[in-house]
Amino acid sequence: MWLHRRLTVVTRAPRWARWTSLAVVGGGLLLYAAANAAYRTLDPAPLRPALWLGLAWLSVAWYLSLGCLLLAAAALVLRLLGRPAARARLLAGGTPLVVVASLAVTAVGAYVAQRPGVASYTVSAEVVPDGWDGARVVLVTDLHVGVVHGRSWTERVVALVEAQQPDLVVLGGDLVDGRERFTGPDLAPFAALDPPLGVVAVSGNHEVESGDAEAYLGRLESLGIDVLRNEAVVLRRGGDPLTVAGVHDATGSASLEPDPDAALAGTAPGDFVVYVAHQPRQVEPGRGVDLQLSGHTHGGQLWPFEWAVPLEQPTVGGVDVVDGVTIVTSRGVGTSGPPVRTGALPEVVVVTLRTP
Repeated sequence: MWLHRRLTVVTRAPRWARWTSLAVVGGGLLLYAAANAAYRTLDPAPLRPALWLGLAWLSVAWYLSLGCLLLAAAALVLRLLGRPAARARLLAGGTPLVVVASLAVTAVGAYVAQRPGVASYTVSAEVVPDGWDGARVVLVTDLHVGVVHGRSWTERVVALVEAQQPDLVVLGGDLVDGRERFTGPDLAPFAALDPPLGVVAVSGNHEVESGDAEAYLGRLESLGIDVLRNEAVVLRRGGDPLTVAGVHDATGSASLEPDPDAALAGTAPGDFVVYVAHQPRQVEPGRGVDLQLSGHTHGGQLWPFEWAVPLEQPTVGGVDVVDGVTIVTSRGVGTSGPPVRTGALPEVVVVTLRTP
């Protein structure tokens, strides 16, 4: 109601504009709520146009609200200055511009969200084994297949990953949304991945929240992917070993509860340990972890939420050192909620290991 009033009532818009605003703002809110409920319980495939529209509404509403807040602040200043005519002109002329800008930003963000790219980083450390010098590790997180994307989206991402000629592929969680019996088959293209050192995966919070995490992880294993359930694998390249340890997401409980002690059991101080955890805040300082691979943040996804991410996570994206641990965080390849990205490009991440 606040947004509706800012768009029409305070601007003294004509009756038709008020009814249009009420229908768009109120109807959009209802569609957004329905879309959120639908993809969690129903087969999303036949509903995707409506799901897309309902979820995209949140982006429009967000930027409408930001614009209206700015206009309200400026209008308040003019009121305090005793300039009612200037205030009226500002609201009458500025409000349509806010509407156009909100639609334009959402449209551009929806376009950007459909075009994932590649972010490349080099991690150099004396403890990188000689045989792993030049190894390419591709990190894929936050695919979120199932809501507004189906199998073809997974196929596009797989093709992008294969083009990077990886030695190892790491799936860092939040690959899916919705129920496994509907969305699980959309993961099938991952079976085509065949890097020399294999494919490993961990759970994310969306697998846990779906209620079907075990089924999803079982589906990945059936595709030939090594799911790390609080455990580690030792891989060899050029005759030298490297340990990849993975834990469940921080939101998991019971059999899905993260157990870093179990994941890191058996590692020695001289080992090079890659630790895979969906959320950057799952960092384990002082445990011999040399490199952590994470996702979850989406880089904020919608501007300016990247400024809010540090309230929960120690890093937003890229390469950072947190409590002595080097963390590479992917901004993710898909979207959660609105199928829109503003200021946070979708990406798969290539990490090249180097000895000094």
